[in-house]
Amino acid sequence: MDLHLTPEAEKFRDDLRAWLTANLDHPYTQDVLDAKNDEDSLVEVRRAFQKKLNDAGYLGMAWPAEWGGRGATQIEEAILKAELAAADAPQSPNALGLGLCAPALIHHGTEAQRKRFLPPMLSCDEIWCQGFSEPGAGSDLAGIRCKAEPDGDDFRITGQKVWTTLGPWSDWIFLLARTDMEDRHGGITFFLMPIDQPGVEMRALKQISGESEFGEVFFDNALAKGEHVVGKLGEGWRIAMTVLGFERGGSTLLPAAEYSRQLDGLIRALKENGQFERDDVREKVGNLIVENEVLRANGLRSLAAVAQGLPPGAESSIDKIFWSEYHQRLTDAAVELLGPQGQLELRSPGAHTDVHWMHQFLWSRAGTIYSGSSEIQRNIIAKRVLQMPTK
Repeated sequence: MDLHLTPEAEKFRDDLRAWLTANLDHPYTQDVLDAKNDEDSLVEVRRAFQKKLNDAGYLGMAWPAEWGGRGATQIEEAILKAELAAADAPQSPNALGLGLCAPALIHHGTEAQRKRFLPPMLSCDEIWCQGFSEPGAGSDLAGIRCKAEPDGDDFRITGQKVWTTLGPWSDWIFLLARTDMEDRHGGITFFLMPIDQPGVEMRALKQISGESEFGEVFFDNALAKGEHVVGKLGEGWRIAMTVLGFERGGSTLLPAAEYSRQLDGLIRALKENGQFERDDVREKVGNLIVENEVLRANGLRSLAAVAQGLPPGAESSIDKIFWSEYHQRLTDAAVELLGPQGQLELRSPGAHTDVHWMHQFLWSRAGTIYSGSSEIQRNIIAKRVLQMPTK
């Protein structure tokens, strides 16, 4: 399998790098460092950069042109995400809308839904969050109990969702709710709902990293219009699974690019404090570099399969296990090697500001849980690759 980029893909990458050089004034880390910024203002920084990307035609890369996309392939999508990570560009505050809800609308929605929701999603005039996980149904998504009861042509939603990323800043939520409490998979329906309405309460959750990026949302007889049901009643599980599988291809190069930037920051910090001359330190860093190259090669392999029209397979689970557990090893090593310097806040005198290591260390703890825990990914590999018995 050829893991090299084609000349066309290389040209796209080079053009994108030139655009970033001209349009990215400074790394996003500088905005995080700026004492006048808080979580609200940082979301606006991210919103402004998404608008720039959209105006330049770099959003909705693989979407059909008639719905505001570029009509490109997953190769360009993966290159875009990797280059944005490598350049430390502001992350889109509408990543869940663009990455999950939009494909649901493109593949399963009505033309009216696409025309209504896709343009403001691209421009970031409306931010979306995801309502899938519940307190008793995280990795076991089919165990959701949030219910949708008919109200004429519409529905009333009652229940709770949790770990709603960027929920405190979102205008809309796409969620799975039960229209049949007895049918485990066939009783789930995919809804679109405005958050600013009676019966919806969004609460910010303070994370171990000190942020409140997550929220929990409570529905008490909240209105979901019948015209905003995606697909048919009972198709929510199928839509969610196809959308999640379709979108895996676009992120295959992102983790290795992000961790490569963090590794560069670690090496600079170790050189500054004189530790990089030690053989044991160089050996540990060398092992981390090799592992990141393995991660990048595995991502290229997954991307090559998607580029050939093959559906994302078990290699997606291999990728997820590798990058999430590798990030924990990387941040463990950084905090250990940098000692007190690695534990300083970014704004503290003497801190190495390339990477906020304590934030990365704390954030990496969640990597083996969200988007399917490591246990779930190993079960997928056991069943689909090794074909081990389930009983």
